Amino acid sequence: MMALACFGAKAQNIDDVLRYSKDNTQGTARFQAMSGAFGALGGDLSSLNINPAGSAVFNNSQFTLTGTNYNVKNESNYGAFVSPFTTDNTFDINQIGGVFVFKNNNQNADWKKISLGLNFDRVQNFSNYKSSNFRTENGLDTYFLSFAQGTPLGPLLLQNGEYIEEAYLDIGSSLGFIEQQAFLGLFGGVIDADDPNDDNNTSYSSLANYTTVSQNYRKITTGYNDKYTLNVASQYQDNLYIGASLNVHSIYYEELKEITEDSYLADSQVQFTTFDNLLKTQGNAFSFSLGAIAKVNNSLRIGGSYQSPTWYRLEDDFSQRINSTLADVDINFINFNVINLYPRYTIKTPGKLTGSMALVFGTEGLISLDYSYQDMSQAELKPVSDANFAAENEYMRAQLGAVSAIRLGGEYRIKQISLRGGYRYEQSPYLNNTIGDLNGVSGGIGYNFGPSKLDLAVNGYSQNYRENVLSTDPTPALNNTRRNTNVTISYTLNF
Repeated sequence: MMALACFGAKAQNIDDVLRYSKDNTQGTARFQAMSGAFGALGGDLSSLNINPAGSAVFNNSQFTLTGTNYNVKNESNYGAFVSPFTTDNTFDINQIGGVFVFKNNNQNADWKKISLGLNFDRVQNFSNYKSSNFRTENGLDTYFLSFAQGTPLGPLLLQNGEYIEEAYLDIGSSLGFIEQQAFLGLFGGVIDADDPNDDNNTSYSSLANYTTVSQNYRKITTGYNDKYTLNVASQYQDNLYIGASLNVHSIYYEELKEITEDSYLADSQVQFTTFDNLLKTQGNAFSFSLGAIAKVNNSLRIGGSYQSPTWYRLEDDFSQRINSTLADVDINFINFNVINLYPRYTIKTPGKLTGSMALVFGTEGLISLDYSYQDMSQAELKPVSDANFAAENEYMRAQLGAVSAIRLGGEYRIKQISLRGGYRYEQSPYLNNTIGDLNGVSGGIGYNFGPSKLDLAVNGYSQNYRENVLSTDPTPALNNTRRNTNVTISYTLNF
């Protein structure tokens, strides 16, 4: 394996920021069945994700274990070309946690009890698979030409005794991502210098001849965003609950993009091209939250919470491979074992405010409503002294806006059985239509055995979005629909 630290403009960008800012309503089965509308309720371990005061609502200590089957269905089209549905199916233990309740033996004391909570939640499961087939006027040559034009030829050529994989890494480290992609296009046999004998040449042309080309695009992602929560909360007198949480995240993300291109004209020098990109991201994050729940009367509860910005510290490694009819004979030495390492960077996702209200009808049931507000235009990539990050931050401020989210949930109890349902809406973070609004519905059932409970939920949501095959404008922009269906089961033990 060869690796070299790179300091060029491989762009951590708006896509990375949005990837880690999402919370897809994971958690316990009861939480998912009611679409996460727990800001004024508490009494569920995953409610700590909305309002940390929720653990003080518990009357006794509890332990909950949750497993979820994740099903993702993707539909993709480009113009008139509609690709068949692709699906991805995985199972995870997505929640483990407990809350310990310590009651004050002095019944006249104002502070009635204190609770300590420890919880693990897989807030994001990145497992997904998507495949698209289409014809386009923008072949892979347009990607490489967008980097090569204006780039001097001399620094892109192999030095005496230099291996091709060494040159690839050295160009990425000393010159940057732009020059590295131009190098790949040249030695991958996709483009050529207009004057290959002039080291000062800055003009390049495609070696492919086509009106339209056929592309097969596959994107495979795996990974997780796990959150570990340490929570403390307390009940004051009979009607007020307050709490705070400290959250630590562990992140792993892997993304493989594979593109195969063919169906050029018969006289084209290039008759096939393949280009693959592998990105791996690892890191951690930190945030905190504060909240309160008040019982206005026997039926009405209101809640409010503040989720701080989340500070992610991440590291990327990135590798590529390319081949074509005219590729250099040694091109296969540039592969996924030749790795570009990038300096650690920070993503700060904005803080979030949530207001909640719930109506509790004794032991018969309840209705709960949450409203959240988060201004995504305040997201930042750091260090801001990096010119590329500064430019991307300006771009995000122009492209992103405030996000409002609504969660509505209800529960109806018939003796030991609880029937649940919910609805979820989340506004697009984009001011344009790059990503559509998210809509979801959920339902579930639970059975209370007394000392333990068993809950089942089905949680589904969908969202439309546009995505470039590669992160440059000349590449095709696909229209996608993603539909997630989670089937979740939880077991809760009271003690």
